[in-house]
Amino acid sequence: MRGRQVFMESLIAHGVDAIFGNPGTTENPLLDSLVDYPSIKYYVALQESIAMSAASFYAQAKGSASVVNLHVAPGLGNAIGMMFGALKANSPVLVTAGQQDTRMRLREPLLSYDLVEMAKPVVKWSAEPRTADEMGPILSKAFKIAMTPPRGPVFISLPVDVMSAETAVLVSTNRGQLVPPSADLDQIQELAERLSRASAPAIIAGDDVTVYDGFDSLTKIAEITGAAVFQEGIRVHNNFPNNHPNYQGRMPFHASAIQNLLTPFDLVLLVGGQFFEEVWFDAENMIPKSADVLQIESSAKQLEQNFSVSYGIVGHIGKTLKLLSESLTSSEASSSRNQKLLGIREERERKENQNSIPAEPSPMHPSTAASEVIKALPTNAIVVDESITNSGEVANALNLSRPHQFYAGRGGGIGQGVAGAIGIQIAHPDKPVVCFSGDGSAMYSIQALWSASHHRLPILFIIWANREYRVLKHNLDIYRLRYDSASNNPYPHMDLERPVIDFVAIAKGHGVDAERIDDPEKIQAAVKKAFESGSPTLLEITIAGKNENERKS
Repeated sequence: MRGRQVFMESLIAHGVDAIFGNPGTTENPLLDSLVDYPSIKYYVALQESIAMSAASFYAQAKGSASVVNLHVAPGLGNAIGMMFGALKANSPVLVTAGQQDTRMRLREPLLSYDLVEMAKPVVKWSAEPRTADEMGPILSKAFKIAMTPPRGPVFISLPVDVMSAETAVLVSTNRGQLVPPSADLDQIQELAERLSRASAPAIIAGDDVTVYDGFDSLTKIAEITGAAVFQEGIRVHNNFPNNHPNYQGRMPFHASAIQNLLTPFDLVLLVGGQFFEEVWFDAENMIPKSADVLQIESSAKQLEQNFSVSYGIVGHIGKTLKLLSESLTSSEASSSRNQKLLGIREERERKENQNSIPAEPSPMHPSTAASEVIKALPTNAIVVDESITNSGEVANALNLSRPHQFYAGRGGGIGQGVAGAIGIQIAHPDKPVVCFSGDGSAMYSIQALWSASHHRLPILFIIWANREYRVLKHNLDIYRLRYDSASNNPYPHMDLERPVIDFVAIAKGHGVDAERIDDPEKIQAAVKKAFESGSPTLLEITIAGKNENERKS
């Protein structure tokens, strides 16, 4: 058996049925093997970052490792930004890149570089088999590391000669991963007692709540304890039903705002995630010093990643939350807190309705546009969101009562959404998928439209067209305020005009049906038509941007 055959059969042994790639010359051993392994489908992208983001979102949706196929150093370089996103999102992706014949190493041939060292900063593990005999063991180790908490990408360099060489060392069928058991029962009981003693508990739900099937148990815990529940501002999944009375919204991004939000609470339980990823430095503590801080994580690394806690435990998130929910009992105090949270939510919604933006202005307000789109979505639709500055409007309009209804990117690199929707649709071919993206973000991965058309993926792409990098304007305002740099200068290089990007023309050029919408009354019909078509569709919706004279504190 040749190295390339061991590679392909190792993928099958680990449950892989899809490869996302943008291949080149050094990937010929893999490409030449595909016809012999029809159970694995190859999804072509026109740029490496597209393949990487699609694979990352696919892995999140499937809950298992995905595979990316890149082309030597330039291809790997193009993908590194999105590999960082996969690392921050804990996406278990096996990233591969073809490498030139090892016998050419000393000649420093065209496209040559040390791929293992190049990938190291943005993966959990990076390696290269030097002989075909190493192929099976290395792949077995790679899959295990990728799937072990905290999950994340790994990298394997695949030299042409190693892929083509004969070996007697066959495929390892070991699909093991290091999965922590539930936390110790005594530790869980300690958490339960602390929660029960709290007079005003809060829970912040991280992505591992959904990844490790803790969604229902966390909902039960919130109801039993009367805890307010928040999610991180940047998240991959919906980790708590956003229509639940106890849900109080997303966390802000600045330490002072986080502290103000959490000041009323005497206990904060952090569950399963990377928390409080700041954009700007703030000397203030994020959590009030008076609060009892508890944390549950799936790995010791994640537990120690953030800050000191009063009591922290490591264990399988889903199993631990289930046992914790069974250790708690409701009380009159918790019932009273539930009623109070319901009242707070109803009052907030009342004020939001009073302050709602009418549909008349042109261009339309983002909240109007988001509301109209979401009203027309099928009830089983999966949402991929990279709206950036309009993500709040999208989140407020969505009804996310179950896990795995929502996906987004982490790491701060934009362009993940349009490409990621490819992976989500492939992972869930029986469900409608809608992708929300800003016009600036979309242009980082617009080639993904071709992949959607080529592979006949019926995704609805919504492009919020405000003709600007609104998030940059927002952050410039914050910078000027924080660093005492107040100015009346215009926003430099933050407008996407002259020329205006024509997304309708771009989409049609990639084989995707498209329409531009300026009237909110036309949105619902266009959305319904798109899903009825069974083909990929893009709607460019013109929305209001940031007022040039607006200076928000």
